[in-house]
Amino acid sequence: MNATTASRFCVSRADLHATRLLPDPDTPATRALAEGEVRLRVLSFALTANNITYAAFGDKMKYWQFFPSGAEGWGCIPVWGFAEVVESRNADVATGQRVYGYLPMGHYLVVQAARVNPRGFMDAAAHRRELAVVYNQLVFCAADPAYDPALEGQQAVLRPLFTTSFLIDDFMAEHDFFGADQLLLSSASSKTAYGTAFCLARRAGGPTVHGLTSAGNLDFTRGLGCYGAVTRYEEVASLDPDLPTVYIDFAGDAGLRRTIHEHFGTALKYSCSVGGSHWEALGGAGGLPGPRPELFFAPAQGKKRSAPPPEGWGAAGFEERLDQAWSAFMQKVNDPAQPWLVIHADRGAEAVSAAYQQLLAGRSDPRAGLMLAP
Repeated sequence: MNATTASRFCVSRADLHATRLLPDPDTPATRALAEGEVRLRVLSFALTANNITYAAFGDKMKYWQFFPSGAEGWGCIPVWGFAEVVESRNADVATGQRVYGYLPMGHYLVVQAARVNPRGFMDAAAHRRELAVVYNQLVFCAADPAYDPALEGQQAVLRPLFTTSFLIDDFMAEHDFFGADQLLLSSASSKTAYGTAFCLARRAGGPTVHGLTSAGNLDFTRGLGCYGAVTRYEEVASLDPDLPTVYIDFAGDAGLRRTIHEHFGTALKYSCSVGGSHWEALGGAGGLPGPRPELFFAPAQGKKRSAPPPEGWGAAGFEERLDQAWSAFMQKVNDPAQPWLVIHADRGAEAVSAAYQQLLAGRSDPRAGLMLAP
């Protein structure tokens, strides 16, 4: 991807291994702006296992609908990153501003800017009106208290994942952890699981936070310091089958899910499906012993908490609580005595393709954060 041949990186919806570059539909030469529209130039974006989850659940959760590819059978995976306003036909949005939000893996994005305020605006394009509002918001970096130019990589890589972590923790606490004494997290080395474990571990007197991971990531996961225990996947049968347990599934591995349900049986108080990092092992959840797995959709919990009191905290209250948790997490992540996340930056189509295939194959380093540019 380069400025002279603006394109978007797309994947086959039938075979996630297959990729291609398609012409970018939002270039200045291709699409003139209508009244109220704004053209963004994509500067950089994060690529994580969460984006593989977007692809794995692309049809079920409507992720393919955010940035239609225009080519039948092909989809554009959404990413979180930074862009610059390079053209505007909206009097309230000036050119030159840097924004953070949901973007395509390409060079440009045209948005219908609406509800403009000092903090940012939302994309009210017709095809996005029925999609989750949280994904349609773009934030002015200059007005974002969480923004630090020196930590753009950490924000793009971790902020969306940590928001999900924060909401999982809130959901579990709201339901008094479903009466469990143990919270079992699969794919425990993943960034979203780590953020969840971090939030859960801050609650005094809560259930034990128990991580499940591969043998290769065992020492790394134990070294994170927020799991009360860490066990290899192959050793699930060694866990106490009578201990009241909640399963928080970041892996999406159908075989592992069945093993856990069969092992704990009635002691399994709740089964929560979050991600699909083991996307090739995804499968149905029917016919399992114990509770039926429930899909956790972070935007729904976020919408609930952003509602006015007494049902929620209000938008300002939600942002305040999230910002406090994020600040605490950033202190942990950037602790010079125990550095955890290393940002790796690269640019161009070949770099994007290589990074995507590495994540798809599950070969990514849990310590690495990928920041890519078109």
